[in-house]
Amino acid sequence: MSGREPPSSFSRALSVSRGANKHKPWLEPTYHGIVTENDNAVLLDPPLIALDKDAPLRFAGEICGFKIHGQNVPFDAVVVDKSTGEGLIRSKEKLDCELQKDYTFTIQAYDCGRGPDGSANSKKSHKATVHIQVNDVNEYAPVFKEKSYQVTVVEGKRYESILRVEAVDADCSPQFSQICSYEIVTPDVPFSVDKDGYIKSTEKLDYGKEHQYKLTVTAHDCGKKRAAEDVLVKISIRPACTPGWQGWNGRVEYEPGTGALALFPSAHLETCEESVASVQVKVELETSHIGKGCDRDTYSEKSLHRLCGAASGTAELLPSPSGSLNWTVGLPTDNGHDSDQIFEFNGTQAVRIPEGVVSVHPEEPFTISVWMRHGPLGKRKEALLCSSDRTDTNRHHYSLFVHGCRLIFLLRQDPSGEKKYRPAEFHWKLTQVCDEKWHHYVLNVEIPRVTLYVDGVSHEPFSVTEDFPLHPAKIETQLVVGACWQEYSGVGPDNDTEPVPVASAGGDLHMTQFFRGDLAGLTIRSGRLTDKKVIDCLYTCKEGLDLQVPGDGGRGVKVQAHPSQSALTLEAEDVGELEKALQRVTYLNARQFPTPGIRRLRLTSTVKCFNEVACASVPPVDGYVMVLQPEEPKISLSGVHHFARAASEFESPEGVFLFPELRIISTITREVEPNGEGDEDPTVQESLVSEEIVHDLDTCEVTVEGEELSPEQESLEVDMARLQHKGMDVSSSDLGVIFTGVDTMASYEEVLHLLRYRNWRARSLLDRKFKLVCSELNGRYVSNEFQVEVNVIHTANPMEHASHMAAQPQFVHPEHRAFVDLSGHNLANPHPFAVVPSTATVVIVVCVSFLVFTIILGVFRIRAAHQRTMRDQDTGKENEMDWDDSALTITVNPMETYEDQHSEEEEEEEEEESEDGEEDDVTSAESESSEEEEEHGDQQTANRQQQLEWDDSTLSY
Repeated sequence: MSGREPPSSFSRALSVSRGANKHKPWLEPTYHGIVTENDNAVLLDPPLIALDKDAPLRFAGEICGFKIHGQNVPFDAVVVDKSTGEGLIRSKEKLDCELQKDYTFTIQAYDCGRGPDGSANSKKSHKATVHIQVNDVNEYAPVFKEKSYQVTVVEGKRYESILRVEAVDADCSPQFSQICSYEIVTPDVPFSVDKDGYIKSTEKLDYGKEHQYKLTVTAHDCGKKRAAEDVLVKISIRPACTPGWQGWNGRVEYEPGTGALALFPSAHLETCEESVASVQVKVELETSHIGKGCDRDTYSEKSLHRLCGAASGTAELLPSPSGSLNWTVGLPTDNGHDSDQIFEFNGTQAVRIPEGVVSVHPEEPFTISVWMRHGPLGKRKEALLCSSDRTDTNRHHYSLFVHGCRLIFLLRQDPSGEKKYRPAEFHWKLTQVCDEKWHHYVLNVEIPRVTLYVDGVSHEPFSVTEDFPLHPAKIETQLVVGACWQEYSGVGPDNDTEPVPVASAGGDLHMTQFFRGDLAGLTIRSGRLTDKKVIDCLYTCKEGLDLQVPGDGGRGVKVQAHPSQSALTLEAEDVGELEKALQRVTYLNARQFPTPGIRRLRLTSTVKCFNEVACASVPPVDGYVMVLQPEEPKISLSGVHHFARAASEFESPEGVFLFPELRIISTITREVEPNGEGDEDPTVQESLVSEEIVHDLDTCEVTVEGEELSPEQESLEVDMARLQHKGMDVSSSDLGVIFTGVDTMASYEEVLHLLRYRNWRARSLLDRKFKLVCSELNGRYVSNEFQVEVNVIHTANPMEHASHMAAQPQFVHPEHRAFVDLSGHNLANPHPFAVVPSTATVVIVVCVSFLVFTIILGVFRIRAAHQRTMRDQDTGKENEMDWDDSALTITVNPMETYEDQHSEEEEEEEEEESEDGEEDDVTSAESESSEEEEEHGDQQTANRQQQLEWDDSTLSY
């Protein structure tokens, strides 16, 4: 063997074993791995490979395993190739990304050491860090946070964002856990939704088109997985919010006599959620078209003064036209009878006041009162009232006139007074004069001071002019309403007027300074001034607004009422308290028979916020109160329509009472609904029930029918003491008498019961007819015409007739209701109200009755003489003593049909007197004859009663 011989295999193995496993395995310091939820293999970067420098030595250079360090690590590591050191990490259980998204732990590799078991002399690597992320799987669907969504919006707007729907996804990764889109599933709706879930409107919403929309909305995650359940979205449309009052009625009906009526019982103020600091509300009642500005009692002005407590002495210059007060007949008036009687002056009309109606002395206090509504504004003077010279000159003694917007009162002093300058002309500048509305003016005149009250408020004159007293002149004055009386001297007047010829005045005269407008209630009260309390009473309305204040007084609500009761102002900080106060505002009409019609109602509001500005514009509320027609009373007069009295009674100082049994009643007719089950039956009709009511009267007029009263021989007389006690006035003329004054129906009955008719020349009078009419509220309600006919009984001369004729019967037929039908009586000349024949018929009947009585008396005497002759004859012939009276005729007094009980009683008295007068002429035989007649029994008596007529043509007497 040449050279050096190589070592054998044994020697090599021994050499390796001696130097085996000198090095540790080596790993990368950090590993990153990814694992999917539904997989257990982990993909590492870099791959898991352990290196050992002892390789390729067996065992020492091989990797036997990997060891994971950490708590609850759901992974393990396995060796894939020992020689290469390649390993694998895998999950030991199912991973859930939603529970844990990543894991971090350490890992070591160890070699096989010196032996196959690796346990002997094995070496470990350093600890390498492993980061493993669990990849998500899109296993969950989106879920909405709310089961449903609901919102309300106001119409008329296009909203960019109404509400937001929101869904969530349980997946852990951003890819699958994020919601990438929303979708409205419901078709044809004016809404859309963006990727963030905000719903907006695509057009302006209209409440009238749709009240509510129902939308179905779904969601998709970024993995395009749809929501498991869609969500319901309700969008309600509300009408556009307008601040204002709600819950009120535009028409409120008021039934007369029902007391106070709430105008806004359910009112509510909508502020549209504004932050309100205070609210002010003003309620106004418009009544300027009713009467003289509102509803007042429509009695005569004189009666109203008395009702308000004014003393007597008021002269009414514009009374309602009547028989004795007829100077206002030619003026246009308001004859509706639902309101006051208003006189219209159109610039060409005026009335002259007769002498004696009123007397004014400048040195004495007096009051002028008038209601005025001035017409269109003019530049000339217009006289309401003017007293001027009747002839020769044009001096004004006193006058009240308007000039533009000024009211001027002129009063010239009497020439008999002191000769010095004194206040004579008083000027007031007032807006009320020219606003063309009704106002009440009262002038209290007590020179040198004149106080003017307009609608109850005093006003001082802004200018007073003095003047010298009038020069003495014996010229009569003329008082005119609506103009001034002036002599026409060829010089043009101070305003353009046409001459008004007046024949009774004499000379060429005309009117000037004509008034244009309406007047009512013009009165002059001489000798006294009117108290402020009376003035307020005359102006106060009978209707108006009222606030029913509760027991707590209305917390925090300020109330301000207008004196005329036509306006109320409420103010409060709390809207709720203000609403409660407004709900207690009422309308009240205190009249028993109010004027029907419309009263305009207006509600204005001012809402302030905390910045002290008007933050919400509340529109005004306009409505009206409809005062229904009151049930019209029917005034009925009843009593005795026809009676007769002896002429001596008419001529006596007491006279004859015209209405001794007068009855005055008033009734209304009501509809009464049926009770019970009949309410539901349409065939059941309402029944009418007449109900008696009590109210006042203001006028009763007694007029004579036929010829006027002749003052030389007849008159109507009243009890003046009783009238003064009642507070009534009476005026008389040739036409009759008129009782005026507001009083009860019972008082008027009492006064009319004492009205007497006297005629001191009744011998030439046959009958007289009178008519009575009563009314209420200045003629608004008028009674029936109650007619009375009085007959005069003329008695015969006592020397020519029997004494039993001295007492004449009184024919009286009482009637307790004016509508009693007398057609059942058999009258020769029927009359609807007459029960007694005429006077001539009465005289004829009396004469015929006397003649018949004389015949009967003669028959009784003949029979008595015949009975004395027959007594000597046979008693069996007693029956022959009866007269054959079949041919006799009895004429029955026709008055017996109507006299009834009164006539029967008077006839019995006449018969008793006749028997007493003839008592001395009756013989004993006549007495016996009477006894025999009584013995004949009932048969003979019945036969005589059936014979109604006696034939006395063959008798001589």
